[in-house]
Amino acid sequence: MTNYDTYGTSTYIASELVLLVTSHLNVVFTERESDYRGVYYLAQGTYGHIEIQPNAIPGDDGQDDLYTPEHPAARVLLLTYTPAPEPTLHTRLGTIQGLVHLGRESW
Repeated sequence: MTNYDTYGTSTYIASELVLLVTSHLNVVFTERESDYRGVYYLAQGTYGHIEIQPNAIPGDDGQDDLYTPEHPAARVLLLTYTPAPEPTLHTRLGTIQGLVHLGRESW
């Protein structure tokens, strides 16, 4: 079963959150670019798959759309994919002031 967690913040921009998460988790992010998602950051390691991206993504009509429209106040998202629940990951992310856990899905 894969666990998918979403965190959000309106406190930081994506590059600032990358620095904070790097120091809390000792992971290395690489910058990626996608036509659908725009610029985002990816890390893979001990804690699974972690992505940081703006909530605003390029829209088809030249206007930005929200990646998570149910959380419009979150300017930046942190997404995690883990093969099993990872309590240490969530505890460490919980120590980052201004980063809020928005939800979890398992499939």
